Amino acid sequence: MNPIKYSESTPTERRKRRIQYVEEQQGNCYHCQGLLKCSPPEHITELKINWSLFPPFFLKHPVHLHHDHDTDLTIGAVHAYCNAVLWQYHGE
Repeated sequence: MNPIKYSESTPTERRKRRIQYVEEQQGNCYHCQGLLKCSPPEHITELKINWSLFPPFFLKHPVHLHHDHDTDLTIGAVHAYCNAVLWQYHGE
């Protein structure tokens, strides 16, 4: 699947792409490889997150569309918590 420009896509386009990534990834998180329908593994959730860096409803949706902040291109579907880890710890 070709990535899309995150900032140039509508919420509907993002939702469709997220669903496509979930199907392509066979229901697994792009980051931790755990099942997206389950909580992320403990080695992810034990990492401290500075939640003040994120929007108030960041965890409202359990699966996020991960994108590269430099290229603005989508990469895959991730757990919300994994998305926070990727941003805070890896600058993604």
